[in-house]
Amino acid sequence: MLVLGLETTCDETAAAVVSLRSDGSGVILSNEVFSQIAQHAAYGGVVPEIAARAHVEVIDRLTGRALATAGIGLSDLSGIAAAAGPGLIGGVLVGLTTAKTLALVARKPLLAVNHLEGHALTARLTDAVPFPYLLLLASGGHTQLVAVRGVGDYLRLGTTVDDAIGEAFDKVAKLLGLPYPGGPPVEREAERGDPERFGLPRPMLGRDRPDFSLSGLKTALRIEAEKVAPLTGTDVADLCASFQAAVVDVVVDRTRVALKLFRREVGHPSALVAAGGVAANGPIRRALARLAGEAGLKLVAPPLDLCGDNGAIIAWAGLERLRLGLADDLTAPARARWPLEAATAA
Repeated sequence: MLVLGLETTCDETAAAVVSLRSDGSGVILSNEVFSQIAQHAAYGGVVPEIAARAHVEVIDRLTGRALATAGIGLSDLSGIAAAAGPGLIGGVLVGLTTAKTLALVARKPLLAVNHLEGHALTARLTDAVPFPYLLLLASGGHTQLVAVRGVGDYLRLGTTVDDAIGEAFDKVAKLLGLPYPGGPPVEREAERGDPERFGLPRPMLGRDRPDFSLSGLKTALRIEAEKVAPLTGTDVADLCASFQAAVVDVVVDRTRVALKLFRREVGHPSALVAAGGVAANGPIRRALARLAGEAGLKLVAPPLDLCGDNGAIIAWAGLERLRLGLADDLTAPARARWPLEAATAA
């Protein structure tokens, strides 16, 4: 089985080819990613029109490179997958339309993949993790705790009521004059800062439902920053360390509650899985590993190059669906909004 995956939901254009191992895990034969960070950096965030135009300019070349690196042609593919949402609709249309065109020309099955399902199933690509497992999906646009019971079978246990974790990192970075995207620079500054200098809140801590809220934490950091302005380098580092420590505490507490809920409503999880861009954060990964160990579970987090948006996770989600005999026709819509729990395998 060979599946081409295209990803254009935000500010990365990506194409990859994935195949299937005998143990049920995947082999990434190519994984080409073109990042648009430079084009959006001046704006402190992603500009949808710029993103869509950039996707159009590189998608054909990137797809050709992914096939060439894998050493195959279109005729060798078992199917062609594209992220059909959720995301910036202009970008989603670019990848989905390209996939439809290739599927029509090559007479191959089309797989219109939910981008979040790509993240949800990454642990099966890398580690062949059996169902069911608890997933923390945390990125710039999404923060969810999900019971992954099977392909197309997802039960959302908790979510954020306002900002996503990655979004909060981006906004804190912008407030403190750090570059976009905010996750890596905030983490770097936090390494040299004092996490106890600023007493920031831990929103939702101890609540019996595993939901998140980050806007109050972000506001509290802004108030502390205004108190000590103008900011020195030490101030910035201490603010980043205090913010990151608060996020880690919240993530661990919310995930612990989700584990209890999972056991009550689903059964025993095979693993604790972290996915999405925020899963690349070192302190968060280490804290989740400790929590998993306490719960008698293994933490499965993807390699750093699979944490962000990429074509390999889309190709794999398409392959998982194709194995079940699922495919989409050429009327499959592009969707700006598409909850993971709605990505059924029916």
